[in-house]
Amino acid sequence: MLNVLRSFIGERAGTAITPKQYKTDFADAHRPHVLIDVRTAEEFKSGHIPGAINIDVQVLAQRLQDIPRDRAVVLYCRSGNRSSYAAHILQRAGYAEVYDLGGIGDWRAAGYPIC
Repeated sequence: MLNVLRSFIGERAGTAITPKQYKTDFADAHRPHVLIDVRTAEEFKSGHIPGAINIDVQVLAQRLQDIPRDRAVVLYCRSGNRSSYAAHILQRAGYAEVYDLGGIGDWRAAGYPIC
């Protein structure tokens, strides 16, 4: 289903960032942002990036009131497909600073912690 949605919306939305860029420019720099894991609650419970909140991409459009508009939003999922779709949703809703971290696998591969 997400591949169909991705083909509908086109290329990746949001500004793509690497785990190293996120760690350096956001986490370590204490830059105000919200980190959102757009996977399911079950996936989130199995391990997530420290500091992340969980909003499943399937309910993201109904939860916009829970996402501050005055700071950067960084999104990730398992592989990068859902985070790209989530970035598209947020950009269409008027969020100006949206970043796509891609998949949690890249985070793990970079050696960063999961909680």
